[in-house]
Order: sequence, then structure tokens, then C-alpha cells
Amino acid sequence: AQDEQVFLTERIRNDLGLDDPTALPTPDESDAAPDEQEINRLRERLRRMSVVSDDVVEQYDTESERLRHLQHQLDDLDQAAAGLRRVLTDLNARMAEQFNATFHDVAVAFERTFTRLFGGGTARLVLSGSEDGAAGIDIVAQPPGKRLQNLTALSGGERALTAVALLIAIQRVNPSPFCLLDEVDAALDESNVVRFRDELRELSSGTQYVVITHNRGTIEGADTLY
Repeated sequence: AQDEQVFLTERIRNDLGLDDPTALPTPDESDAAPDEQEINRLRERLRRMSVVSDDVVEQYDTESERLRHLQHQLDDLDQAAAGLRRVLTDLNARMAEQFNATFHDVAVAFERTFTRLFGGGTARLVLSGSEDGAAGIDIVAQPPGKRLQNLTALSGGERALTAVALLIAIQRVNPSPFCLLDEVDAALDESNVVRFRDELRELSSGTQYVVITHNRGTIEGADTLY
């Protein structure tokens, strides 16, 4: 009986943290079973939680504060991401609008420039798309005396003159203060060189052109030779 009493005293001290077990009230007989069941239930919970240190409450408070801090940062990031997505959507819409307007102006200028440089014929810029959603631009040209065809089907000289027509069209829509041309007239015949030279002379009022060339016709139209 004394051994049992010592065992129960130690159990009370360990489980309930009481130095004086006699301070416990005497339970009724009807309460003994539920209290024992509750003790067993709590013991089982403690066992599942493994070893619990004395500073577990402080650790919980620290981790809870850290969780609140991280959650606040996450909310800020979510708001910033939403703002960036709105800006991106707005930029995409503005860029698409500006691109479409510029593309239309360049396409009109390209058709006119192509006809002047070739002495006839027609050409147009066509927007194209791929399966992955990427956009592209195709050039469809019809030099004088030929059928309408893609740029890749033209001769080297015709492709060069078409490229010059596109460059001049872009310069007309959005002129730059300075432009360097390197042997762009190498594949052109004499009549095309004259028309190319006249186009540059007309554009030179707003843009300074430096042309690297071996063509006599182009050289004749230069203001300064180096």
C-alpha cells in the first residue's frame, strides 16, 4: 500500500505538476472513471506529439508571429503580382494598338515606294501567325511583268530592291536622324539605282544618310565623298 501511495504521489507530481498531492480535492466515485479516461486520452495525445519541451508555448508564439509576418509578405507579393499583371495587360493592349497603327502606315508607304522604285508593279505587307501564337510579317510582291509571289521567289536584285523599298517606307513613317547603308545597291541595275538615289535625295532633307557603295550612279548623288 505504501509503495502504491508513493507511486501515485510521483504520478501526481509528474502529470499535474503539484508538489503537495494532498492539495487535490477528493473526487466522487462517479467522477473517477471519466477523469481516468480523460487522463488516458491526454496521455495518448502527448504520446502522439512525442516529447514536448518546456518552452513549447514560446515556440508556438514565435512561429505564429513568423507565420503572420510571412503571410503579410505573401499578401504584399500577391498584390504586387496582380498590379504587374494589370500593367502587362495594359502594355500589351497599347503595344498592339500602336503596332497595328504603325504597320498600317508602313504598309501604305511600302506599296507606294515599291511602285516608284520598280517603275510599276505592286506589293503589300501581310500579317501572318503561327500555331504557337507568334506573329510575323510576309512580303508579297509583283514586279512589273511578273505574277504576284512571295519575297523568297524573287530574284536577288528584286529582293534587294524590295528590301530598300521597305527601309524607305519605314523611314518615311518614322524617320531617324541618321542612317547607314552598306552596299544596299550592289544588286540593282542602272535604272533602279537612279530611282533609289532619287528616293535618298528626297529623304535626306530630314535624315543624314551615309552610303557605302561602289555604284557610280549612287556616288553621283552624294553631297560629300570619302
